[in-house]
Amino acid sequence: MGYADVGFHGCKDIPTPNLDALARSGVNFTSGYVSAPYCSPTRAGLLTGRYQQKFGHEFNPTSRETGLPLTEKTIANRLKPQGYTTGLVGKWHLDSMPEMHPQKRGFDEFFGFLGSSHSYFKWDGMLRGTEPVDGKEYFTDAFGREACSFIERHKGQPWFLYLAFNAVYTPMDATDDRLARFAKILDKQRRTYAAMMYAMDENVGRVLKKLADTGQEQDTFIIFINDNGGPTMPGVTVNCSVNDPLRGSKRTTLEGGIRVPFIVSWKNHIKAAVLDKMVIQLDLTRTALETAGADTSDTDGVNLLPYLSGEKKTAPHDALYWRFGEQMAIRLGDYKLVHYDSNVDTRTGKHNQPIAGPKLYNLATDIGETNDLFGQMPDRAKELQAKWEAWNATLIKPLWGLPK
Repeated sequence: MGYADVGFHGCKDIPTPNLDALARSGVNFTSGYVSAPYCSPTRAGLLTGRYQQKFGHEFNPTSRETGLPLTEKTIANRLKPQGYTTGLVGKWHLDSMPEMHPQKRGFDEFFGFLGSSHSYFKWDGMLRGTEPVDGKEYFTDAFGREACSFIERHKGQPWFLYLAFNAVYTPMDATDDRLARFAKILDKQRRTYAAMMYAMDENVGRVLKKLADTGQEQDTFIIFINDNGGPTMPGVTVNCSVNDPLRGSKRTTLEGGIRVPFIVSWKNHIKAAVLDKMVIQLDLTRTALETAGADTSDTDGVNLLPYLSGEKKTAPHDALYWRFGEQMAIRLGDYKLVHYDSNVDTRTGKHNQPIAGPKLYNLATDIGETNDLFGQMPDRAKELQAKWEAWNATLIKPLWGLPK
């Protein structure tokens, strides 16, 4: 999904009223990041609360035998000892081996598919638990329905739901009624994308309504993020998403690949605000775990609640880090040092053209990363490089996808 494709970031041609309402109800982090520029590594980071490069999950799985290492605890593993019922609805993409099935990784319930992408209409490969399930619904609607069922069935007890819509990932599938709604969008792909976005927003609305109808709205900690930026450059299947005003795309360490829509809402606990504090999806895991009194040992994020309550006045992070094969980035305050590639194989990490960089940008004045300051500020660049190298020394080599 594109950074610019939601109403709370100024989108005009695709209405997202339910996501906009969620953003108004909580905190919209305009400098919200994910720890990888595409889906499986970001999910590995979110579910473990750890930089995924620390355990070798740097790239998308390359075979049925590669996926989230069994050494890693998921948020579901950590919440269950606290009495939480745990559920996953939607896309898994952390491997399909029996021992890596969601229900072997801490989830009590699973409805969805195990791979990276899936038709929105064909139910082959859809599972309830480990059993195939058939149906006729559009997947986005089915996922909304299943999420509402989980919320209804577990009201009155602690629960955790990971709702992983595959919208708006390819293939570009939309229902006829939603396509008709966007008939004025002449570009066919953008029209389909708009219909897919609208379907997701509608189902976010269904989930929020279910929380309200069951009396759980005020006490439910809700987050909404992308797994990466919109695919807008060669090397990936584009879907007509828009990342403005950011430069770059999914699978690059430019802002367009790693800065995403990022909402935190908890009506009884968090005041509504728009904040430009630098945060990352790992923080969401840490915040949820600490709030539930669960184990946070070996996690990398920070608990955001003291920063949102005003108890802590500083920024949650002085620096954030990325490594994606030969691509890298570090953001220290307003400054970002980056090596990036606009054409990299997303399965192997191999580069189809030379890496660009190093480049140094001041994101406070140059959010589009167009004015390279590397030559003008060599000492600042060295400072950032040294901090990144110290972080990089804590990582291991990727377990798969290494360029030969």
